Amino acid sequence: MFLGTHTPRLDDKGRLILPAKFREELSEGLVVTKGQERCLYVWPSAEFRAFTGRLAHTPVTDKRNRNFMRMLSAGASADSPDKQGRITLPQSLREYAGLDRDCVVIGAFTRVEIWDAAAWSAYNAEQEEVFADWSEEVRPLPAPT
Repeated sequence: MFLGTHTPRLDDKGRLILPAKFREELSEGLVVTKGQERCLYVWPSAEFRAFTGRLAHTPVTDKRNRNFMRMLSAGASADSPDKQGRITLPQSLREYAGLDRDCVVIGAFTRVEIWDAAAWSAYNAEQEEVFADWSEEVRPLPAPT
């Protein structure tokens, strides 16, 4: 499980040092994809396969499903952290998320999210105001069988 907020920087080669507490779970490989709200999602490879396996059971005749699958897979990039815990973020994904230098890496339970620091700050400030109101509306789905 990925938790917490971290503030690494991108180097000149587009590499990002993963937080130490995330590295073991991502050491077997990972997939970086476009996320919602112009961030990047980093999935452990096994979790990405499980998620996309569930997507494969959605009707391809539904345009929203097709569009979501296309957006998720088209820019996806597989990687493994190097010995220093760095991953290389492809230029197209850095552009999508507006990543230049200062980043925020957050744990989002089953995945990691990478945000531009200014974008995260604005998003966080906006969402904190309504966070308490969601407690009655957001409910976990039943566990898969």
